Amino acid sequence: MTYMETLGQRAKAAAPHAAKAGTVLKNQALTAISEALLKNTDRIIAENAKDLENAVQNNMTAAMQDRLRLDEGRISAIANAVCKLIALEDPIGTEDRGWVRPNGLRIRQVRVPLGVIGIIFESRPNVTVDAAVLCLKAGNAVILRGGKEAIYSNTCLVSVMREALESVGLPADLVQLVEKTDRETAAEMMKLNGYLDVLIPRGGAGLIQAVVKQATVPVIETGAGNCHVFVDASAKLEMAVAIANNAKTQRPSVCNAIETLLVHKDIAPAFLPHIQTAFSAHNVEIHGCEVTQKILGESVIPASDEDYATEYLDYKIAVRVVDSVEEAVAHILKYSTRHSECIVTQSMENAEYFQNSVDSAAVYVNASTRFTDGEEFGFGAEIGISTQKLHARGPMGLQALTTIQYRIVGNGQIR
Repeated sequence: MTYMETLGQRAKAAAPHAAKAGTVLKNQALTAISEALLKNTDRIIAENAKDLENAVQNNMTAAMQDRLRLDEGRISAIANAVCKLIALEDPIGTEDRGWVRPNGLRIRQVRVPLGVIGIIFESRPNVTVDAAVLCLKAGNAVILRGGKEAIYSNTCLVSVMREALESVGLPADLVQLVEKTDRETAAEMMKLNGYLDVLIPRGGAGLIQAVVKQATVPVIETGAGNCHVFVDASAKLEMAVAIANNAKTQRPSVCNAIETLLVHKDIAPAFLPHIQTAFSAHNVEIHGCEVTQKILGESVIPASDEDYATEYLDYKIAVRVVDSVEEAVAHILKYSTRHSECIVTQSMENAEYFQNSVDSAAVYVNASTRFTDGEEFGFGAEIGISTQKLHARGPMGLQALTTIQYRIVGNGQIR
């Protein structure tokens, strides 16, 4: 039996314990995990420091190092997010609908766990905890495979959570980490049929596409975020600057940060100098079209088709001036990863056209794309943001980690 098959076998054996655990026991486990994270803060930070040291040696960008970093405040925030799950309704056993057939059969559609969930993700160690506790609350076992850049942090976090699970009488194997970070192990995980019920990649476009192309187990695509803000001709200037600046610079290394800014030609001369000033405070590198270059000058790098298709995850942005809302929508449909898009406008007609025409999971009017997040949507911590259309779309909370079962009761009916 291979290494991954061993993990799969352990997860499959543990999964029924989560499925049968009631809400009270699962919430006790969440409380234990939250408390354990806080109790082991120094231990976690010490292991995270090893990953950060390696990041510097490997010339990781400042934005990606920030994505990797754990400190007392971030660990406290992670622990608090775990606690928030306790207050959320347990989806397991809830009835979506029920009906009685003419022959007397009583049919109910009930929420049940998916079973064993695999998560492949990159450098954000907070995902390790978010994924584990969401899967647990939804009655699942989980196998986590993080990137090598966070291996010390992830190993420590999973060890802390496994100890907490055992402390309340649940199997530690409900949460497992793939401690081998080679590509062969990842490839084997993608083909772990018979053990994994679903595989969720969470990270950049390269990771997601690799999983989609190689996996033989069911996959839910998440995360790739080539997101856009379109500043319409009627936009309020101050609002447009605030939204675009927040969407780009508040945390550029995450998937709901924008990568392209589209600006209507009528407002571009007034708007672009203001957003350039806002961006300059964060040293944002602007790649712009010819019109953008004429307005802002030589500091703008000429933009290419590749720029408009790039998820930078950094202090870089592509800018294009367009003639209409229709041209903005056409650009988004061509380059978007179907994650999150925004129009800033005072035109109800253009707002409705934009929301009806853009084919993305989250479409905003006059609000930052940074709100595409499970907690901001009221779901609690999220497993990822689905950019596909089957089973789950947008921020994936607890219900997205369940499936349905039809429960039928009769009194002797035959067909």
